[in-house]
Amino acid sequence: MKRTDIFKKFNDLRVLVIGDVMIDRYLTGKVERISPEAPVPIVNLLDAENRLGGAANVALNLKALGATPILCSVIGKDEEGAIFLRILQENELVADGIFQSEERRTTVKSRVIAGNQHLLRMDSEDSHDLSAKEAAKLWDGLQDLFKSQKIDVLLLQDYNKGVLTKSVIHIAMVMATQHNIPTIVDPKFSNFWSYQNVTLFKPNLKEVEAALQRKVMPDLENLKQASLEMRQKLKNKYSLITLSEKGVFVDDGEEAVIIPTHPRSIADVCGAGDTVVSVAALGLALGIDIQLIAKMANLAGGQVCEKIGVVTVDKVVLEMEMVVLKLE
Repeated sequence: MKRTDIFKKFNDLRVLVIGDVMIDRYLTGKVERISPEAPVPIVNLLDAENRLGGAANVALNLKALGATPILCSVIGKDEEGAIFLRILQENELVADGIFQSEERRTTVKSRVIAGNQHLLRMDSEDSHDLSAKEAAKLWDGLQDLFKSQKIDVLLLQDYNKGVLTKSVIHIAMVMATQHNIPTIVDPKFSNFWSYQNVTLFKPNLKEVEAALQRKVMPDLENLKQASLEMRQKLKNKYSLITLSEKGVFVDDGEEAVIIPTHPRSIADVCGAGDTVVSVAALGLALGIDIQLIAKMANLAGGQVCEKIGVVTVDKVVLEMEMVVLKLE
């Protein structure tokens, strides 16, 4: 498939995204003195901004690439939950798969920034698993979405905040299999081994090391061995391991390669994984060669690292970079 066709076909895709959503709150200000009460800077607050985070940022990236995301998650029935729904609407994302619960808080990550420096982060969240009542409501919603919506790929985005429990993961994977829908997972630590028979498994190196309980050097032979061990347990078709500044490792079971990063001026790595998994999901839905998927995702992830804060990929810039690098 030609590069131009790939970017056009992105517009026809519908992606079901299940996972932990949150608000990314940015408190920006100026520091001019140190507190007399403790050896900490006093930040004169100048601006406060709320952005969609977690799986909702994945949805934003998918939308930026031209696809239609269908977001499914649980938030609190609280003030922050209302803010989340408002931001969702402002970004023209539907809330049909978002359920509000009185049993948990909406996750908010507040970052204090001054002079382009990240000074502090404060998290407000409940990260325990969904209750039986909450899970049942999510299952019912999922069944409705699978029945009523055209879904080209299922994306599971896990932040260990309680939405993707073992039972939710199992039901989502069973439904995807029944509907012959490819699946992609961005895992976290807790349920790493629960994503059985996923099409594309996308952990980062730290998550791989934690799951295998050993150090994994970011060289081809060590990564191939780690990928083999994961495949033996998960029965996944493809492995895509992000390696931070070293790029990505991709393995289809027969051939494995490391794709190095494109030279960048790195400002902030927050949200890069969301961008990588978004591009990979769309490539998977189109049946693109896995190495080309990895190259595109690697470029996109690097692109968002050039900006402060969690931002989305620029589709036009991504296509231009593919032209320059002659990626087809």
